[in-house]
Amino acid sequence: MKQVGPGPTFLFGPIFGWLIDPVLQGSRGVALSERHDAEVGTGTAAEQIERLIEPSLSAMGYEIVRIMIMGKHTPTLQIMAERKDDQPMTVEDCADISRQISAVLDVEDPIRSAYTLEVSSPGLDRPLTRPKDFQRFAGYEAKLETRFPIDGRRKFTGKLIGIDGEVVKLKDDAGEVSLPYAQIQKAKLVLTDGLLRQSQKH
Repeated sequence: MKQVGPGPTFLFGPIFGWLIDPVLQGSRGVALSERHDAEVGTGTAAEQIERLIEPSLSAMGYEIVRIMIMGKHTPTLQIMAERKDDQPMTVEDCADISRQISAVLDVEDPIRSAYTLEVSSPGLDRPLTRPKDFQRFAGYEAKLETRFPIDGRRKFTGKLIGIDGEVVKLKDDAGEVSLPYAQIQKAKLVLTDGLLRQSQKH
């Protein structure tokens, strides 16, 4: 697991009988990895996994932010989650989530080869993956990239205004920009002093 961001805290060794990669705490959030001796499914594997794990994680008080499957020979299943009560995620939260996901996936077996399960919090410069994220973080600076050019460009950086129906709005140097939500390929917050100050209030 790549370690990035200022002031990381590292933790090595077995936890709950797992082999844990370094745990990172700081602006990038917290994360842990668990290696499984258990072939990535096709096309909609991430969606399938979300359907399998979402009910139990929701009952535990967590929301899924993003699921990614990376690599072929020994794939990494990356689960990004956050607490429903908006409190900061801890290493213990990640461990609880990892344990629950492992129990579900060991039964359902959507990934049929050795893989690494990585559970993390979004961190401050978090990805924006759901419509409500663009409203929740209105007023903060974000970077967005669209699937196809809009007005001759695909990359936009500016202050989020919010989301109106299916249109995400932000203000950049050229003025207000409207982007169809369905055309947004990826988006994330920009780590600014304002974002850091807000995080310190929690």
